[in-house]
Amino acid sequence: MRVAIYGRNFEEGFKEYIKKFFEILNQNNVQIVVFKEFYDFLRKIIDLKNDSIEVFTKHTELKENIDLLFSIGGDGTILSAINYVRNYGIPIVGINTGRLGFLASIAKDEIESALQAILTSNYQVEERSLLKLRTSSNHFGDFPYSLNEVAIQKVDSEMITVHVYIDGEYLNTYWSDGLIVSTPTGSTAYSLSVGGPIIIPQSGNFIISPISPHNLTVRPIVLPDTSTLELKLESRALNYIASLDHRSMMIKNTEELFIRKADFKVKLIKLNNTSFYKTLRNKLMWGVDKRN
Repeated sequence: MRVAIYGRNFEEGFKEYIKKFFEILNQNNVQIVVFKEFYDFLRKIIDLKNDSIEVFTKHTELKENIDLLFSIGGDGTILSAINYVRNYGIPIVGINTGRLGFLASIAKDEIESALQAILTSNYQVEERSLLKLRTSSNHFGDFPYSLNEVAIQKVDSEMITVHVYIDGEYLNTYWSDGLIVSTPTGSTAYSLSVGGPIIIPQSGNFIISPISPHNLTVRPIVLPDTSTLELKLESRALNYIASLDHRSMMIKNTEELFIRKADFKVKLIKLNNTSFYKTLRNKLMWGVDKRN
């Protein structure tokens, strides 16, 4: 087995767990390729005990001969890792260095049992839809995709006006601080924080959620993911912020945005003892009465 490892700096308390993680991989003769910045961080704090570890710095170095990628951090780390796995079909395993995540669901004290399951192929692979953003200026280069959402936000104190069309038909004009177009995966992220609904990952939908809308009758709406969305903006400001998950850019208010489902999906590894509903209960503390 040949695996890639992508991660971010973590706190001292995770040090023993990462040492155990590499020990298990080495004991099972797993070939390892580590993201260069993360590799430099690891060398300062632990003895990797493997002189054959390779490093990577760009996505093309993962295009072939990688069985899966371990993302070590949180949900945001997985969002960053997607820029490297792209459409190569490499499954992502999320190991959480902090609190429970929706995507990085393997806790630090579950690493040993999780690795045993993964090394014996005792897991499932979930496919998650992405959004593709198209602008006339091609702002996000060769990877204009997001797993969670596309967000449009104001730059200053002035609200923005967004005219939304679905498959060419006018839907609504939003006077607000911004607008979020979310995937089912992103329904538990930014969209949820502005009152959007939670959608099961395989539901085949998009969500449009306004950010602080001027009209209180405006509510999030769920659409089939076969739709193409067109966004036309108005604002006294010359620019607004467009975000694809963790990546943001300033865009002129004359730009029109087109959003649709990507023609590929990202693969996430799910252990057999976990489920989306279980994660919801744990993360949102459903069924817990703190009064008793």
